[in-house]
Amino acid sequence: MLQLQQTCTGYPAAGIQYLSLPDESLLLYPSGDAVIILNARTLALVRVLAFWEAFPGTMHSKDKISCISVDSGMKLIVAATKSRLAAWSLSDIQKDAWRIHSTLVLSENHDVTTLDNKAVLAVGSTSHFSYNHSTPTPILLNFAPSLMYIATVSKKDNAIRLYSTTSGRQTQLIPHPRPVVKVSWRRSQASSRDDLILYSITSDATLRIFFPVLDDPDYLQLHASLDICASLPFSVVTQLESAASSVFWLDRRTVEKVILYILNDPSQADDARNRRIKEIKDDGWDLFLRILSDGSIVVTAVANIDRRPPTLLQHFTLQQSQPSIFSTPPLYLYPSYTCYIPPLMSMDLSPLAFFDARSHGLRVNSFCLERIPEEESEILRFIRTPEGKGVGALRVGGGGEAWRIIERGTRVVRSGSWDQADFVVVLENASFLPSTNLTIPDLESLFTMPSPTGYEYILGVTADFTIVQLQATDAPSLTILSQHQLPLSYTPKFILPVDPMAWGHTRDWADHDVLLSISEGGEIAFWVLDINVENGWRYTRKVRTGRTGFRKVRCSSAKKTALSGPNGDELTIWDSTESEFASGLEYRGEYSELILDLDWSSTPDMQSILAVGYAHRVDILCQQRMTYFAEDPGWGLCRTIDISGFTPYPISDSIWLAHGSFLIAAGQQMYLFSEPIPDPDPKEKPAETLIEYVARQNGPLDDYHPQMLLQCLLWDKVELVKEIIVNLARTLLDDTAEPDYTKLEHLPVERFLQKDLPMQGRVDKKQYQLLFNGVSTPTPDSPDEIAFTRPVVTRLIEKLESHTLPNLSSNEQAHLIVLIQATLDIDEQRRALDSNGLRYLISMRSFYIINRRVSGPEGARKRLRYRDIIWAFHSESQELLLSSSAAACNNGKMTWSDARALGVALWLNSGESLYMAGENRDPTACSLFYFALGKVKLVQGLWRQAAWHREQAVMLKFLGHDFTEPRWRTAALKNAFALLSKQRFEYAAAFFLLGNSLKDAVNVCLKQLGDFQLAVALARIVEQSNEGPILQEILTNTVLPTAFELGNRWLGSWAFWLLHRRDLAVRILLVGVFRHESPEIGEPHYDDPGLALLFSQLRSKTLQTAKGTSEISGRSEFNFVLQMARVFCRMGCHVLALDLVRSWSFDRPSTAVHEVRISDTAVVAPIPSRPLFPLEPALRRRSSIMIDMDISSLPPTRKGSPDRVPELKPHSIETIQEESDLFARQAGLGKLMKSAKHDVKVPEFDMSAFF
Repeated sequence: MLQLQQTCTGYPAAGIQYLSLPDESLLLYPSGDAVIILNARTLALVRVLAFWEAFPGTMHSKDKISCISVDSGMKLIVAATKSRLAAWSLSDIQKDAWRIHSTLVLSENHDVTTLDNKAVLAVGSTSHFSYNHSTPTPILLNFAPSLMYIATVSKKDNAIRLYSTTSGRQTQLIPHPRPVVKVSWRRSQASSRDDLILYSITSDATLRIFFPVLDDPDYLQLHASLDICASLPFSVVTQLESAASSVFWLDRRTVEKVILYILNDPSQADDARNRRIKEIKDDGWDLFLRILSDGSIVVTAVANIDRRPPTLLQHFTLQQSQPSIFSTPPLYLYPSYTCYIPPLMSMDLSPLAFFDARSHGLRVNSFCLERIPEEESEILRFIRTPEGKGVGALRVGGGGEAWRIIERGTRVVRSGSWDQADFVVVLENASFLPSTNLTIPDLESLFTMPSPTGYEYILGVTADFTIVQLQATDAPSLTILSQHQLPLSYTPKFILPVDPMAWGHTRDWADHDVLLSISEGGEIAFWVLDINVENGWRYTRKVRTGRTGFRKVRCSSAKKTALSGPNGDELTIWDSTESEFASGLEYRGEYSELILDLDWSSTPDMQSILAVGYAHRVDILCQQRMTYFAEDPGWGLCRTIDISGFTPYPISDSIWLAHGSFLIAAGQQMYLFSEPIPDPDPKEKPAETLIEYVARQNGPLDDYHPQMLLQCLLWDKVELVKEIIVNLARTLLDDTAEPDYTKLEHLPVERFLQKDLPMQGRVDKKQYQLLFNGVSTPTPDSPDEIAFTRPVVTRLIEKLESHTLPNLSSNEQAHLIVLIQATLDIDEQRRALDSNGLRYLISMRSFYIINRRVSGPEGARKRLRYRDIIWAFHSESQELLLSSSAAACNNGKMTWSDARALGVALWLNSGESLYMAGENRDPTACSLFYFALGKVKLVQGLWRQAAWHREQAVMLKFLGHDFTEPRWRTAALKNAFALLSKQRFEYAAAFFLLGNSLKDAVNVCLKQLGDFQLAVALARIVEQSNEGPILQEILTNTVLPTAFELGNRWLGSWAFWLLHRRDLAVRILLVGVFRHESPEIGEPHYDDPGLALLFSQLRSKTLQTAKGTSEISGRSEFNFVLQMARVFCRMGCHVLALDLVRSWSFDRPSTAVHEVRISDTAVVAPIPSRPLFPLEPALRRRSSIMIDMDISSLPPTRKGSPDRVPELKPHSIETIQEESDLFARQAGLGKLMKSAKHDVKVPEFDMSAFF
């Protein structure tokens, strides 16, 4: 998933150094104010060392590193800029970690020109050389292996000067006919000698070998000169197009090490091929490579360098190869056969094939781009083409270059550069237009967009926010098409382009937004070009974020907008599909680091990906699938790209490119991250790509995914779930081989759109087989038969415990096992359960099983969600639910903590079963419940048994009084207040009940204990009713405000239902009562399709709910259903979203009252008038409807005898008007709260009303 594929690190003009380590070889060279370290074989970036790490004050300066030096023994790097020197050493503890070793500052005007570092540092500067103040400025330095001498080269003349490191005096001057470009000491192979053997190369590619004679061991003499004519016959040289060449010496130790490895390798035991390399080793030849202008290679051997006397020195041409991979002679070549031509490249050399003159003896392994001077300037930002196939890098000073992306996003190549510009746009494929003069206003920004004609639009925004539209054609030409301002009533704060990275995935260019305007108040408007409107621009959507002072704004073509807060540490993501059911806020996160960059990309399925840039890393966020199984945020981290491990430079810009590639700029360097090109014949399963990961996080779920199973169970598709489980069992329980998940049978979409038959009365019929004679016989009950039975499900669960299904996390796998077990359990009880009881039972079983699976109490949930509690509240199977809930508790005994976790006090309609003291014999712990039940004597009996309690005597004496008397009630209340002061809150509430002060006991539960469920339970037990004033007060003053504050519509609907405002219990599920009160929560409780299920149940259940439904506009209900469908898609249940919009019925009661028109000439039979809430087909299909409101004020169902009407006034047919959306939105918190406080009494049913 997004690996580093290419680094553009500014390649060297000169000064390449080589560092040999035990496990790898490194190349080092200066680039700008940094030292670049590459792997010598792969040219992969290892590390960037910035000079300002040692001297922070030089950051962003234009000073460049003039030279570097490497000490392989000490693993030390020294770099110089002007008069400053910095040294880094490789850590022996942490791999690939370079630490600042030391720094050095020379005197002013002593700019460093050359360095050498071999345990001793030699520095050459413009003023003097450190060993002799009178020497000319050196450009090359090189210590002898013994460190007794140092060789220097200057631009003043063509000579090599030798200095003694002990005395600092010049010991010898070695003149050359031409300028010396390279100088190096040969390391003697004899460990007992430290001979002075010097190699020099002049500008005409002539290599000279100097070493002393026996008579004068400290004086170097010329013993061999290897020019092109010494390597080739003169007749061959004259036929060359150019005499230019490069000559290199091969390190003797490296060559010998390779030859020994080959000779000791049994697989290379070929005497004919090994003879040549064995001869090289045995005779001790030094090898020199000369690369000619045509790319051919000449190998020259020099023998007897280590022998004495030196007169035996011989040189001869060992081999000449045909032109191969070299186009021009390289400037550098190192033992790993890395060379710099330019460009920089590395090669693999096979000694056997090379010395056998085979074509594959030398092969290119990797190479870098050509060098240009602009690459040594820092990159400010990127400019991308609309489709992401080209990108421009804008550098300090106004220059830059354009790049094209190739090889499926794994490489970028340079396509051009510019020296100076104020604004830059990159056209398709990073092409260039010729100069064109146009007169336009002063611009603030310039960017490109694809056009419907196939050419590219160039859009400019002026200082007064005028949009200048230009078009680039292939003529080539640049023309102005229009200049318009957006039709806004305010002056925008920003006008930005909409990121077009996903446009290529969709149908038509005209479908996409082009511009984004943002007001000071945080209103975001999206704009498209429209030639049919007067000013050329039309807005498509608006989102009111309520945010001000934001630092960065980026919008994607999928209508997602990312904002960073005024301090740069807050990130919010908004969806443009704002409605009364969604504020548009999808994610809000606060970070400790400053957000510096935002950039969008998209998958082919239009799933958005956001890159959030910080100083040294980029977090890649993608939308997370909504789930019932975890409280995860709407967006999650899917990948972090951290560049601090290989560069200290902060990220200046980052940008998405085509093929899902990601380009980062830091300092002068660029880093391209992309997916590797897939292997056409992979030996193992390839790693998951970013696009695949995002699709897995957001795309449609597999049939067996627990989220899909749970939603199907909640929406009465139990038989469908059983089929999915059976299909899964057929795949997993196949004992012949490992499960092949690719053959897992998936149900067709049509099966999800079918409704299950009613649960009651269903009988599973036996399957029959038809024999050849036409006689049908029952299928034998085989133990291996795969059907939804307890043995099969048990085997399946055992298999799932040991086998992980693909695309499931461990948490999801655990939930799958829970749901399969729960489905089996409820299937065996489903004849006694209604649908709501089934939903509660599934949630309850999942709650307990998952809590048992978590490792500690931190991951366990404390209670069921209010959604699951409300299903039990509306169930007609509460006795079975209560017994099942008790059986799920420890030892089958339900304590108050269990009852609170399951919400029993909220959903159980019978108050007689609310006592949950368990078997706790501690009188202080269970007094509250017994006092609520009025069982004071029972508590007194418990105290008689509590001999171990220090308060036994006092409590026995106190409880012996008669608490029906005011005196002892007052005493109980005083004790309650004393217990409050000691913070024994639950015991204080018990004494308030003993003193007959239910209100005070409830207040303790609400304020001190923070347990409104306990308050509700006490009120219902003591008042023996759901109509008591204390319970009504709890609901009105505590539960409803809590529901509104939390945005919990389930809890609010339950409270309104108990308050007998069932019209509001329905309306609260749809109307936008929370958006204006709590915009920060982003409407989380609208992200639950169960709201649609509850609304469909309640809207026609009673007359009050029918009334509440009639007050909801049709447009609001339509938008509500669409929102629930979107939530289903966010959950990965796309097929259930289709089923929802396909099967939803908008039938509802109407509030219109129609009078019957009577003719003036005819007498007609009396016709019953339409009632106030006429039953539409959806209601008429119900077997019954509860009458829960006063209907005495409704018009009579029969009229009296009709009278002749002498004159009929014109009467128009009344049209049923839907409630406007504005009215629906205005039904806010205050109105609902005001309505909730009305004391609506439900009249008792009177049969006499029908006679």
